[in-house]
Amino acid sequence: MKTKFLEITGKAKEVIFRYPMVLFMALLTSFGAIYLYETTRSRNDSFTCYMFTICSGLGISLMFALKILSQRIGKRYLLESAGIIGLVGFFFILPGNKKDFNEVYGYIIAVAFILSHLLVSFVAFLNKDREISFWQYNKNLFVNIVLTAIFTGVLTAGVELAILAIDKLFDFQFNDSVYFDVFFFLAIAGSCLIFLIFNERGLPDLEEDGKYPVVLKFFTQFILIPLLCIYAVILYFYSFKILINWQLPRGWVSYLILAYSMVGILALLLVHPLKEDHTKSWVKVFSRLFYYTVIPLVILLFVAIFTRLLAYGYTEPRYFVLLLALWLTSLVVYFIFNKKSSIKFIPLSLFILGVFSLVFPYLNAFSVAKRSQKNELIKLLKENNLLTGSTIDFNKKISDSVIDKMSSQFEFLIKRKQESFLLTLAAPKVRDKWSKDFEEPYYWAINNSLRNSFTYADKHSGAPAYEQLTLESETDVVNIENYKYLIKFQSYSQESKEINGDLFLIDNKTEKIKVILNSKEEVDFTPAIDKLFKDNIHRSGIVKLKEVAVESDLGKYHIKIIFPTVTTQKDTYSKGGNIYYNDALFLIREK
Repeated sequence: MKTKFLEITGKAKEVIFRYPMVLFMALLTSFGAIYLYETTRSRNDSFTCYMFTICSGLGISLMFALKILSQRIGKRYLLESAGIIGLVGFFFILPGNKKDFNEVYGYIIAVAFILSHLLVSFVAFLNKDREISFWQYNKNLFVNIVLTAIFTGVLTAGVELAILAIDKLFDFQFNDSVYFDVFFFLAIAGSCLIFLIFNERGLPDLEEDGKYPVVLKFFTQFILIPLLCIYAVILYFYSFKILINWQLPRGWVSYLILAYSMVGILALLLVHPLKEDHTKSWVKVFSRLFYYTVIPLVILLFVAIFTRLLAYGYTEPRYFVLLLALWLTSLVVYFIFNKKSSIKFIPLSLFILGVFSLVFPYLNAFSVAKRSQKNELIKLLKENNLLTGSTIDFNKKISDSVIDKMSSQFEFLIKRKQESFLLTLAAPKVRDKWSKDFEEPYYWAINNSLRNSFTYADKHSGAPAYEQLTLESETDVVNIENYKYLIKFQSYSQESKEINGDLFLIDNKTEKIKVILNSKEEVDFTPAIDKLFKDNIHRSGIVKLKEVAVESDLGKYHIKIIFPTVTTQKDTYSKGGNIYYNDALFLIREK
């Protein structure tokens, strides 16, 4: 036992000294995730910490890739320094507050993570011609990832059960957060350590020739290839249906084609060394036929993509689907016509296209999407004769469907910081109002703003299925006057506080807001809040008030609730409906 323990600790020590930056990034990610969980529970989460944790997570795969590259070419400290500089730069590219974060940054983060993992797969083989070493390296990485997932799952479950046993048997009464903290630490830092232990010395062990694993052959032959056959049958039957009915393909078929192609490529990569084995005829047949089976599906994929592009223009997801279609086309051409093809082309070509989609001037995903949606908006305005010169004529009649389309395009462009372009479409009087409305780029607010700008637009019938009205306080400073106690609470929660021996229960888990004192007396603030909305029934969007507050007596106490913002969502403002708010203040004083 002692020998085994020393062996394990010795390997862990070697890994720590061999991969310090990888483990450092894993620790930062773990602590960041734990901190975010703890602060989210207290509703005091830090957006900066979110971005920091994301960058640290990105650093795990990036630092591992650079470590592998340094084992090939040296210059370890130079590469690690470059990696740190890159991560810091990426951190400052991301927004500094939650309000500025939108799906664009989500795409950037997702693509960056994919690129960092692709980099791991080929970075040490840029100048190497040995195909089998490249395959062995990635095969060993794949096996180690699977083993890491199994080991980490068993370890995490075992530790969690041990904590639960101690808690229940010895009455330690652990806080529930302990289980989540342990999970985040073991799932991130623990799994990273286990993975690195499996990799041992790194590149020398990973690219070492070894016997082909029987489990991979079984997995490919009896799981992946049958799945491919199912996908192929479904897609080919769907293609025949399109030809018979002569109808355009549905949009989701693109994702099924991409799934079929990815599974097929994975299967090809897993059985790559068996191509030269004369006893494995099924591998040769599969390797030869696969790319030919993809050709008609790629054609169907392009038809599906351009059907959406011609109708609605580019968005980032459509751009990435088109890019993947081009990548699949390049693979088909490369592997069919190139007799000396290399599987390194697969990750390397995808990496190049991924970098292109993020940083190439004018043609990157975000530039293309913004330019396309601007053109779609102008096209919509021209088709409906809403332009007079270069500005919108708000005196012309407009249908509800056109307003909804405009709202969708406005929201898209506002989230991508294109307010200046949109403001040039409006006359000065409307421009000033839009500038304020664009500060809250919600679809319903933009829809109401556009609807109210047009003289001949139905102000109610064409509104969204549920209209919304937001009351917003003009000041961020709250005068607590002679109130003695202050409680902060959120919508759809239940707060219980004891003050001077009296128990206050704030019950707002439904559409009502009630305060119950000592389980006996209660006051319902809902009618008072409804009155605030009824007083502004003829207004829409965001309405600023000097103070958004309600108050009432309850037993020997006087209670006042102050809302920074409060929103109602209902069929009409005169009927009951749900109420939404955040960080409401509950003030209490004795009468």
